[in-house]
Amino acid sequence: MADGIINHFFPSFRVYSAGTKPEKVNPYAIKVMKQIGIDISKNKSNHTNDYLNIKFDYIFTVCDNAKEICPVYPLAQKLIHKSFTDPADATGTEDEKLEVYKNVRDDLKEYFISFLNPLF
Repeated sequence: MADGIINHFFPSFRVYSAGTKPEKVNPYAIKVMKQIGIDISKNKSNHTNDYLNIKFDYIFTVCDNAKEICPVYPLAQKLIHKSFTDPADATGTEDEKLEVYKNVRDDLKEYFISFLNPLF
């Protein structure tokens, strides 16, 4: 979701999305992002190790697990960690799970817009 938000609101930025255990984009994430006009249905996540030799201005980790097992990026200028609820852990009815995804989506959107806007 973070990848979709940054690409949507900051199209001039180059964004790489990776996971410590990459998998297909969650259908709930696709659904709640579509609600705000962002299509992430074709997104994919590579493994964090795929990007070890790229010079990054920023590396963001958005969950505690990723922070703990994320590799070291020697070419990155800044590593920034901000912990968000992992919506994949949501339980309950479909509506309850969607609500968790919406809340995380909104938190991610607020965070990245407020962080990245001053860089423009």
